[in-house]
Amino acid sequence: MAAPAPRARGALRALEVDGREVAPVVVADTYLTRLRGMLGRRPLPPALLLRPAGSVHGMGMREPLDVAGLDDGGAVLDVRVLRPFGLTPAVRGVTQVLEAPVGSFARWGLVVGSVVTVGDAAP
Repeated sequence: MAAPAPRARGALRALEVDGREVAPVVVADTYLTRLRGMLGRRPLPPALLLRPAGSVHGMGMREPLDVAGLDDGGAVLDVRVLRPFGLTPAVRGVTQVLEAPVGSFARWGLVVGSVVTVGDAAP
């Protein structure tokens, strides 16, 4: 049996909140993809997961974002709206940060205590 093909960098994957697929997500897991984040993306992707990351900033952003801090297991520890040129504080235990256009978390039912997972293929 052949080994599965490696995942392409920047490929969309399936984002799940509490076991429900909610949106495609870009996983930023290299220095350069984390550095870029949402900056200069038009339109914004439905979601962006930065890992590892403990906090994020809105320098150069033009619109607010929903931001959630996640632990290693994907549990949501902090939820807030990041305004342009704002900064999120470091929250103990946060090792990943999920960003999405403002209003996305409400539609997905994502709150503190939710569990976020990432599948292999976009919905």
